[in-house]
Amino acid sequence: MASSQQKKPAVVCVFCGSVSGNDPAHMETARALAHEFYRNNIQLVYGGGTAGLMGEVARTLVSLSGPQAVHGVIPRALVRVEKGYNGSKAAEESSMTDGKGAERVVQDPVEVAAPLQESEYGITTIVPDMHTRKRLMAAKVREGGPGSGFVSLAGGFGTIEEVMEMTTWNQLGIHQLPVVLLNINGYWDGLLAWVKNAVREGYIGVENGSILVEAKIVSEVWPRLVGYKLSNGRMKLNWTDE
Repeated sequence: MASSQQKKPAVVCVFCGSVSGNDPAHMETARALAHEFYRNNIQLVYGGGTAGLMGEVARTLVSLSGPQAVHGVIPRALVRVEKGYNGSKAAEESSMTDGKGAERVVQDPVEVAAPLQESEYGITTIVPDMHTRKRLMAAKVREGGPGSGFVSLAGGFGTIEEVMEMTTWNQLGIHQLPVVLLNINGYWDGLLAWVKNAVREGYIGVENGSILVEAKIVSEVWPRLVGYKLSNGRMKLNWTDE
């Protein structure tokens, strides 16, 4: 089992904004991160968006590594407002009971039932809700080889919520995967300062303050993932039903 896991490519889930933002550095970072994934044979899981940082990192990696290297997971409600899907229908698998059964792979665009094929954004899975999206993305990361984990670029409410949930899951022992903030131009300085203050105030344990890892440049991301050290302050709970 261990040897087969070692042979698998890393799978990294990237959280980021669905808009470009005002600082061009963040779009440049999305492209640079995709090139870093290509160099290290990393597969991408992301929120399935076609615009902004989401679309840029996915489209760039597909252009380098092919559509099988990118897996987008998007709730059904968001498909209706994502331009890349053109309001199209998708071919749906019969079961919707768990992560794998919730997969609906869509063609770009798909106006009628047709043989399934990948798009410029990779393979897309449509799920019923946000909770299923996060569980499926985490499951895909867990299936990856060494270095698999979560990375965040710049983003808004949804991005910070996803980052903090995966950080909390690490603290609770639900997963043992690294969570890396790519802190370009100090974008995440406020969040990192809050973590330090929460440690000082006693709301986060000293050791758990290191669960969330900072990378200041793209080239630091892969070393942070492969060199990640688990906190000794994590809770050792039984999550076998998760």
